[in-house]
Amino acid sequence: MTSNVGNVASMLAASALLPFMPLLPLQVLAQNLVFDLSQLSLAYDRVDRAGLAGPRTFDVRDLARFVAFFGLIGAVFDLATFGLLWWALQGYGDGPREALFHTGWFAENLLTQAVAILLLRGRGRRRGSPRPARPVVLAAVALSLTGLLLPFSPLGAAIGLRPLPAGLLPVLAAVLAGYALATVLMRRLYLRLFRRWL
Repeated sequence: MTSNVGNVASMLAASALLPFMPLLPLQVLAQNLVFDLSQLSLAYDRVDRAGLAGPRTFDVRDLARFVAFFGLIGAVFDLATFGLLWWALQGYGDGPREALFHTGWFAENLLTQAVAILLLRGRGRRRGSPRPARPVVLAAVALSLTGLLLPFSPLGAAIGLRPLPAGLLPVLAAVLAGYALATVLMRRLYLRLFRRWL
């Protein structure tokens, strides 16, 4: 859900700034389908001990706060990716630049969502959270590989994705590292600020 909020915010902002859509509708649907399939793995994840102590009520305020907090991080890094892709693809013609931009953001989005699956699971603090179960790790790896390899497949070509130049991989790696660090730091801050509601 945090990813959806971040994506919507960044898509709206980018649509106002870019001369083309950040992703084509079919690419958005493909991205959401792949991400939603990866989320099925969370049913097999390990749960914090506190979560097993007794039943928990669903707190809409906590969910809204969580989505706003982490959706903002996703939006900031999406916008950073837009800027970096726009800058890195200046030497390409309009058609190839648009297709590579779509592909770069498609890949970045799936990579950051894979990181979010691993970093935002559970509410434990530091050593209190159990390690992710194998299906969750495998789903995160599959999600990442899909983002990187789908553009090389006929299916990727059919939805308008193109293989990324090797020079864009360091850009994606830098964004991913920044996102992971920001998510870890903001998770700690979130738990400290709102632990009385957890």
